[in-house]
Amino acid sequence: MTKILGIIPARFASTRFPGKPLVQIQGKSMIRRVWEQACKAESLSGVVVATDDDRIVDEVISFGGNVIMTSPGHATGTDRCREAAQMAEMARGIRYDAVINIQGDEPFIHPEQINQVASCFQQPLTELATLVKRLQHEEDLWNPNIIKVVVSLGGKALYFSRNAIPYVRGTEKENWMETHRFYKHIGIYGYRRDILDEITQLGTSTLEKAESLEQLRWLENGYTIQVKETEFESQSVDSPEDVKHFE
Repeated sequence: MTKILGIIPARFASTRFPGKPLVQIQGKSMIRRVWEQACKAESLSGVVVATDDDRIVDEVISFGGNVIMTSPGHATGTDRCREAAQMAEMARGIRYDAVINIQGDEPFIHPEQINQVASCFQQPLTELATLVKRLQHEEDLWNPNIIKVVVSLGGKALYFSRNAIPYVRGTEKENWMETHRFYKHIGIYGYRRDILDEITQLGTSTLEKAESLEQLRWLENGYTIQVKETEFESQSVDSPEDVKHFE
């Protein structure tokens, strides 16, 4: 059986929304809601919150969750996942086959999405995995905050961009959605355990700097990202106004 660890990176210091993991949503903290949803994913062998703040540690302990204190110096959630995976393995005396990075700002993430990513690692050659969803609204195609993905016939990510990709030549832009199936990225990642060690040693890449997208670092260095399509929408909390929406 494939042993997969679910890790929820959670930072207290956020430029747009400080203390976001502790915000209350319908009577529970956001980090607790993410934890409870992740624990419903039967594909996971364990779930742990990875943080650099004592207040988040205290909150997770208060509801009986597993938490690991990591370095405050990590530049990305991927780096925090690697340290948390190492610490979890040392504490439990096991080596995981894969790690899934579960976004800590999606309080109602669907366990089925986690299971979808986990299923990619039934194939031992899978290096990295993520989800996409078909774009439904034309305005999303032009929104630089919604990341677009092009996928190969074999289900591998070819490129991620803030721009609309691919460019549909010979067609008016208002008709692009009618002539091509566009996909947006759903920000959950799976890493084969040895690949997680490797990609955290890579330097920032040219494409990553251009688009400000970490996953382009992996593609530019020759790693492959397996993609599965989900029917579920991604609903994240990015601002206090989003909390009101969920309430």
